[in-house]
Formats: sequence, structure tokens, C-alpha cells
Amino acid sequence: MTNPTKAPEADELGTADTLAPTDGASAPVFRGLSPGKLMWRRFLRDRTGVVSAAIVLLFILIAVCAPLISMIYGKDPNTTYGQNTPDLLTDSGLPTGPNGGISPDFWFGLEPGLGRDVFMQLIYGIRTSLLIAFLTSLLTTVLGVAIGIAAGYLGGKTDYFIGRIIDILMSFPSQIFLIAIMPVVTGLLVANNEAQPTWLPFVAVTIVLSVLGWMGLARILRATALSLREREFIEAAKVTGASPLRIIFKELLPNLWTPILVQSTLTLPAFVTAEAGLSYLGVGVPEPTPDWGRMIALAADFLRTDVTFLLFPGLAMVLFVLAFNLLGDSVRDAFDPKTKR
Repeated sequence: MTNPTKAPEADELGTADTLAPTDGASAPVFRGLSPGKLMWRRFLRDRTGVVSAAIVLLFILIAVCAPLISMIYGKDPNTTYGQNTPDLLTDSGLPTGPNGGISPDFWFGLEPGLGRDVFMQLIYGIRTSLLIAFLTSLLTTVLGVAIGIAAGYLGGKTDYFIGRIIDILMSFPSQIFLIAIMPVVTGLLVANNEAQPTWLPFVAVTIVLSVLGWMGLARILRATALSLREREFIEAAKVTGASPLRIIFKELLPNLWTPILVQSTLTLPAFVTAEAGLSYLGVGVPEPTPDWGRMIALAADFLRTDVTFLLFPGLAMVLFVLAFNLLGDSVRDAFDPKTKR
């Protein structure tokens, strides 16, 4: 004989927290959890996701606190220590010390040629990559949401026209197009007889990456909106006289937060690598702004001489991108456990 007051075991999703009788009745009463709490509980059970989130937050904290780290460390990313201090660089521009000049004064060594501190270049390079990636992710999310929902909800000729634009843009070879369009965007933003402002590379890279980055989210939201607009709650809203904007913001959008959040989480590390790739090829963020891609490009020239120069920016980028990709997978599984493999 079972005890009616005994709490049942929670299912995999944790939908039943407690069970207690009401008014002496033997029927169980379940206290459920909201979808947000269910998602959070599933995410906390994923150790890979929690560790990845901790690594991502650490990178963000380092980027935010870069000036404080520079003050405590006693060095900055732009001072040419190797050229200002004798015996730190050889005549060929290489650090005199072993392993790229690593020492108690220079934790990650010195940059070949200019002799800047690699540790501070790396720390401030995080700020550059994250700033551009976050801004690009925000713009692509706004564009993808607006265009995708508009195409899916309106349908007809609007859907056809937007769909063809997406197909055309997705057919472009993105890397070649990025390299070719960067000088054009830069030329449009500043006149030839004017000095290039420091903000221009950030704006140009963000614009170019955003133009070619919104289509994936738009296609996902378009397909979801096409299926949702035929549902009963949308038809009920139309019958009550709700305007299209009210239906989109009050009915459609709340049901699309899951793909929006998941897709945005997965695309941000792609923008980090894309920005680094542009800088590696010489069309991204120029000197003297610290950048991971340019650090890797410089280190490639000294790969046979000393691999240390490539080690730190390469490991930092791999660790951050891997952690963010794993975090995106964990967020997706937390929202929809059916997708978990």
C-alpha cells in the first residue's frame, strides 16, 4: 500500500517538485516549474555547459578588466619595450631570452620586431574580438528577426522576394566577398583626403560581417513563423481584430525566443573567427589596435624560429571558440532536450 502523501520522483524535466494532499483528499497536487526554470535546471545538469559558461564569463571578465590588469601588471599593449630597452631584442628583432623572451617581467614574452608585451596584446585583443563579435551578433539578430518574421508571417510575394534575396546572399563566397568589400566600405565611410579615424575599422568590419551574417537566423525564423501563423491562437488573435504588429509582438515573437537565443549563441564564436581571419589577411582591424588575428599572422612568420609567438593567441582563440560552441550546444539542449544526442 502506497502512502498518498509521499512525493513522487521528479521526471527528467523536473516537472514535479512536491506532492501534498489538499483538504484531506488523496489526489496528488503537483507544483510545476515554469519553462524558464526547467531550462535553467536542465542547463545546470550539463557539466560541459556549466564549465563552458564559466570559461566564456572568464574571457568577458578579462576583457572588461583589461585596463585594471594593465595597471596591476605595469605594462600596456602599445609600448615598444624591446626597442626602448637594450638587450631585449637581437639585431634581427627576435627576443634575446628563450621561449619568445618569457621572463618575470614579460609573462608571455615579447613581440618580434616592435618588442611589445605579448600578454597585454593578448588581453586587449580579447576586447577587440568580443566587441566586434557582440555588436555583429546584435545587428544580425535584429535583422534576422525582423526579416525572418516578416517573410514568414506575411507570406506571398513578400516571402518569395525575401527568400530570393537570402538565396543570393548565401550563394556568395563569404571569405572572398569579405576581403573584396572591406576597402569599399572603408572608402565609403571616409574621404580619401581625410585621416582614417580609429573607430572606422570597427564599424567597417561590423557592417560587413552583419550584411553577410543575418540570413541563417532569418531562414530559421521564416520557417517557424510559416508554421505558427496557421495555429489556432494566431487565428483567434486575427478574429478578435488584433493588428499584425500586435500578433507579431504578442503572439509570434514569444514563441520564437528559443531559436533566436540558440542561434545567436552559436553564431557569436563564428564572428570571432571571421574577424580574426580578416585581420590575419590584412583587411581587418589595423595597427596599433591589438587583435588576435594579426598576432597569429605575425607569429606565422616566426613559426620555424619560435612557436611560442603562435602558442598564446592560438590557444586563446581555440579555447574561447570551443567553449562558446559547447555553450551554444548546451543552451540548445536545455531549451529542447529532444535535440540532445
